[in-house]
Amino acid sequence: MCRIAILALSGFLAAAQIAGATDAAMLWSSKVQPLLDVNCTKCHGVLQQKGGLELDAIETLMKGGDDGAVVVPGKPQDSPLYKNLAADADPHMPPKKQLMEAERKVVREWIAAMSAAPVEAAAKPRPLRQFDSVTLAIDTLVAEGWKERKVKPAAAVDERTWCRRVYLDLAGRICTAGELKAFLDAPAESRRAALVDRLLASDEYPVRMRELWDVFLMGRPKRERSEDQRKNNGWWAFLENGFRTNRPWDEMVHAILVGRAEQPEDKGASWFLYERHNDHQAIAEAVAPVVYGTKINCAQCHDHPLAREIKQAHYWGLVAAYKRGKNVEGGAEVSESAIGGFDNFTNLKKESQPATVTLLSGGIVNEDRPAEGQKEEDADDKYIDAKAKVKVPKFSRRAAFAEAATHNNPLLARAFVNRVWAAFLGRGIVQPADEMNARNAPSHPELLDWLAQDFAAHKYDVRREVRGIVLSRVYALGTGDAPPETFAAEIERPLSAEQLARSWRIAAGLPPKDDALRRATITALPDVLPKDYNATYQQAQFLANSALLAGILKPEPTNTMARLTALPDPGARVREAFLATYARLPDAEEASQAKAFLKERSKQPAEADRDLLWAMMTSAEFFNHAVMMKIDSP
Repeated sequence: MCRIAILALSGFLAAAQIAGATDAAMLWSSKVQPLLDVNCTKCHGVLQQKGGLELDAIETLMKGGDDGAVVVPGKPQDSPLYKNLAADADPHMPPKKQLMEAERKVVREWIAAMSAAPVEAAAKPRPLRQFDSVTLAIDTLVAEGWKERKVKPAAAVDERTWCRRVYLDLAGRICTAGELKAFLDAPAESRRAALVDRLLASDEYPVRMRELWDVFLMGRPKRERSEDQRKNNGWWAFLENGFRTNRPWDEMVHAILVGRAEQPEDKGASWFLYERHNDHQAIAEAVAPVVYGTKINCAQCHDHPLAREIKQAHYWGLVAAYKRGKNVEGGAEVSESAIGGFDNFTNLKKESQPATVTLLSGGIVNEDRPAEGQKEEDADDKYIDAKAKVKVPKFSRRAAFAEAATHNNPLLARAFVNRVWAAFLGRGIVQPADEMNARNAPSHPELLDWLAQDFAAHKYDVRREVRGIVLSRVYALGTGDAPPETFAAEIERPLSAEQLARSWRIAAGLPPKDDALRRATITALPDVLPKDYNATYQQAQFLANSALLAGILKPEPTNTMARLTALPDPGARVREAFLATYARLPDAEEASQAKAFLKERSKQPAEADRDLLWAMMTSAEFFNHAVMMKIDSP
């Protein structure tokens, strides 16, 4: 296991070892460490160690400072770390701020739960167990976590809810009434696996995966023109073709990092670099979460102040990997010089150091550096084809980095499985999903290790990973009040703009594709997997007044509005509206309220039907990715 992975794992296990209980380990990682980060590590962390005390990591905290230990395991009343937080303490910590009583209580509870077990024994990773499938590994290891945490998992969703959920995740839309019926009519013992396999082989799956990874890798385009450029220059096709053919993820990443069409299926991959317009720092900051699983932006001016393993050398080394690249005008290609890019960076102590391509997973890209004062000379014989429009040097620094980043780099697999887990289950095993460092402990370390090693061992098989997740018991859970990091209940997540636009059209009884509605919805609702969802005035206005949304609610032959208006009985219209939008029948209260609404506007039945359908399509239930059905199937 690489250094960063060991650090992340050992940090968690050390906390558990000291605590002697999973509860205390989770208190440290989820509450105590973040509390110290905000209030203490500026003076007692990587950058400063006042009194010889470092509070940014469990290992350094337990060593104490110049005046000795600050924590006595199991005895908060004897622990300076806790005692100095009191309002009348002398010395008082933090010096210019008083923590709230609830914050002090968290520190007290954590210390009280600790035992005096030695930290050193925790750094040895346990051998991974063997499981026959991804699904079995997930269900076994997560269930063990429930037992350890004394958490009762939520009940499983019904078949209708599961069908809606998996269509949203793999096809990017809700299922039609016919698709739902076909699923429910299939043999119960095999229908879930059969549906997943069919969706994974469909044309909608690669589009949905492209939509996710386009945002993960590039962010939302700021203008429609930017989206058009991604599509027209082959970026979308590169991603979709990769997911359609189940191309190994390490190969796709290698093509992205090199940014040259070394083989036909690499065409379009160069847009990842090209769109960033020779901003080598922006490129480095975009590359890091893909190959390391974590952002490294905070290591630009100094070593990362919280995640000790991330050094300035890693940041500027990644910048150096792309320093020789330059966009070629009139195309989407990125040329590369054979010389230059030998820069230095300066730390906070004003010390100058060479920017060498240094990998966070360990090792460097070796390259002869010119002596100080020596001027490099460019020459044709340093290139594969000196007359080519897109120059490729015989020694390509970025190709050398791509090789190192996609071979013998366990972080690559960890980064992918954690991100795809977050995409399908609402949060990462490490959260935030793009900050997998020693600062953020995995909620299920053995599961993360197993998934990553299994993914790499099976040649980075994306489809196998996705299939294993969506067929798991964890994926099929309903609502509950368990802590989200336990994965003992579904984690609510809003639909993405693309899912909404297509699902609105399905609910309206129309084909799912509508580029104008999709673009308008993205403009109003651009976030994908937001950490915190907050509705805005702009979104409310769009949902209440969109002409495009109104346009799909006009009666047309065979669409939902036409079916509603053809039914004379308000109760029948209500039932039809619920089946079209929620794939379920209304409960008694819902039916009563909806029928009353239609009767009040009986003089304008078409408008009443439209407004009912509109309200349901913009409701919280429709927006929720996987809502628990209220009643049995009709």
